[in-house]
Amino acid sequence: MAYDEYLVERLAQSLKSRHIPFQHKKMMGGMLFMVDDKMFMGINRDNNSGKDRLMVRVGEDAEEMCIKRAGCRSMEFTGRPMKGFVFVDPEGFDLDDDWEFWVEKALEFNPKAKKSKKRREK
Repeated sequence: MAYDEYLVERLAQSLKSRHIPFQHKKMMGGMLFMVDDKMFMGINRDNNSGKDRLMVRVGEDAEEMCIKRAGCRSMEFTGRPMKGFVFVDPEGFDLDDDWEFWVEKALEFNPKAKKSKKRREK
């Protein structure tokens, strides 16, 4: 699994500075962050470009607006989009303001997100 450890630490610090409890685990070819036991954001490497990217859970209502931003596109792993999730390439998160936008968008949606079926059964 390839991903940039700096970006993992950057995301961890963004959440710690907001006093938001989180967990992270290696998953989906990268590092996935969970807030309130729900997928929140992740970092992995795009096999085509070789660049690291963010995986951001923004919800279906915000997805259309988000994909208009630089470096953002629908998230696809199996050839079809995952509703409510986007990939963001480095040009869309390198600047601190852009990074904060994505963290805030994911935090805004998180309370509305449903826990995965496995998590609900525990």
